[in-house]
Amino acid sequence: MYLFMDDYRPCPPGFKLARDADECLLLLHEYPISILSLDYDLGPGQPTGKDVAAAIASKQLYPREIYLHSSSPQGRQAMYELLYANKPEGVTVHNGPIPEARMQEIISESKR
Repeated sequence: MYLFMDDYRPCPPGFKLARDADECLLLLHEYPISILSLDYDLGPGQPTGKDVAAAIASKQLYPREIYLHSSSPQGRQAMYELLYANKPEGVTVHNGPIPEARMQEIISESKR
């Protein structure tokens, strides 16, 4: 499963959408997630993507690939540093959104 966490943006084709941190963490606990794309800002008074990153790191809920599509440079960097410092071998953390060429690969993979 591919998972996209964002409170505002539309979900890319082939991804399951989590609109908040709780939903994202529930899906990470319950399903094998291979690709995760995280936003940082999830609305006023809500947990942030950094809270999700901290839970991923502490509970070792890492998917094989993580992208950080947040428009907040500080938030993206904070998530990246936390995830990268604690990632197991074989996990890739990208400090940015999914590139278009990779997105096309993901869409093709999800249709199989």
